[in-house]
Amino acid sequence: MNDIADAFYKLKIYCETEHFKGWDPYDGLNSKIFQAIPLLKKSVLCRLMVIQGFKRCPFNMRRMAFVPKEYNAKGIGLFLSGYCNLYKVVENHPQLSEKMGTLEMIKARIEELAELLISLQSKGYSGACWGYNFDWQARRLFLFPKFTPTVVATNFCATALMQAYEITRNKHYLEIALSAADFVIKDLHRTPYNGGFLFSYSPLEGNDTVFNASLLGSRLLSYCFYYTQQEEYKRLAELSIKACCSGQREDGAWVYGMLPVQNWVDSFHTGYNLDALIAYQELTEDHAFNGYIEKGFDYYVNHFFEADGTPKYYDNRMYPIDIHCPGQLLITLTRLHKMKKYEELAKKVLQWTIRNMQDKKGYFYYQLKPGISSKISYMRWSNAFMFNAMSHYLLAI
Repeated sequence: MNDIADAFYKLKIYCETEHFKGWDPYDGLNSKIFQAIPLLKKSVLCRLMVIQGFKRCPFNMRRMAFVPKEYNAKGIGLFLSGYCNLYKVVENHPQLSEKMGTLEMIKARIEELAELLISLQSKGYSGACWGYNFDWQARRLFLFPKFTPTVVATNFCATALMQAYEITRNKHYLEIALSAADFVIKDLHRTPYNGGFLFSYSPLEGNDTVFNASLLGSRLLSYCFYYTQQEEYKRLAELSIKACCSGQREDGAWVYGMLPVQNWVDSFHTGYNLDALIAYQELTEDHAFNGYIEKGFDYYVNHFFEADGTPKYYDNRMYPIDIHCPGQLLITLTRLHKMKKYEELAKKVLQWTIRNMQDKKGYFYYQLKPGISSKISYMRWSNAFMFNAMSHYLLAI
């Protein structure tokens, strides 16, 4: 336990020293050099090459390409959620305050991050929503401009504000978080599927076939229902969940999405699906989908982790080993109340991750590959995600 707490503390100090700003795997288009060349900016192929080049290169080119370290809204939401968990850890174990900070210090950090997150909202939509701090060119030939809100980012940010409300009792945090339901209902479009529908990934056209994105929309509506008891939120969440559960395979797996090019099964998106389903079940007290949760969890826990604790990306191959894979295990076990039963697995995977993917400076690596791995420090993808995940682990045990 001490080695895990020490690893979390090292990560905490690193992120606080960096003031929660950093680079991202997908921020290549933020390069000031790229932005200064109009012909490159207009080319779909050039945008794809820059993003994928920065993402895949094991060496960090961002400093020489003048890519600034910035805040990422989803990253801030993950940090906020992690500090809310840490508050409860220290509240339950006051002896940790000397190392992790007093309750007053952690509460002040929660308020700081909540205010920052509110300031990072995307503007011009029906309710509170959040996107990413970079342009992103999708392979299916459409561009997500900087700050285009997504249901994924909005779910993590809004529910983090709800956690902050529970600790601070600042109603402003809750009011903003609850307004995110209007973004989901009014700004996202819906694709009919097997008696229900899938929420789109964003308000843009052409990104409406992803199961985990739709389920995270349901997750957010479930939280909003819990606080407001508005039946419309529950009804829409249920319809999305009905559609996504109909897409679950007989063996319990979910492919990423409905398109042929989305026909893979991976670790952390499966965890997202399970987290969304348990949130709906607990917050609405509707247990109709419990069978899908149990079948999905059995597939998840039996297909993505090796006996020595190595986390796999896909159900049929290991590499690349992405930092999201071990991190999501800690969240999934906590959220599904299965940490006690699988604590040895969680500990083994986490210790493997600390040994193999944590730098001596405290941050976590992005991905490990059979050849040259990417050991770049990414604030949202790696550090914020692991900070939140490890806080779940500490709280659960």
